[in-house]
Amino acid sequence: MTSPKPEIAPRLYRIGDLAERAGVSRSVIGAYCMYGLIAEAARTPGDQRLFDDSAVRRIHLIQDLKHHYTLREIREIFIRDRL
Repeated sequence: MTSPKPEIAPRLYRIGDLAERAGVSRSVIGAYCMYGLIAEAARTPGDQRLFDDSAVRRIHLIQDLKHHYTLREIREIFIRDRL
């Protein structure tokens, strides 16, 4: 009988850490949040936004798509494809 694997808490990043990790500015992250392209994973007790690793991957995807599409079009793609 094998023992269950312990759950690993996701790594959470404050906006500055996320910006550094994803290679974009804090204002870019703010714009992506405003456009609904990325979402926060949680908030600190002080109401600061926290993001997980999926936000890093999503920012990289957005950066790649920006070569061919506007942010509005990217949002429509995400909605259409349920990304």
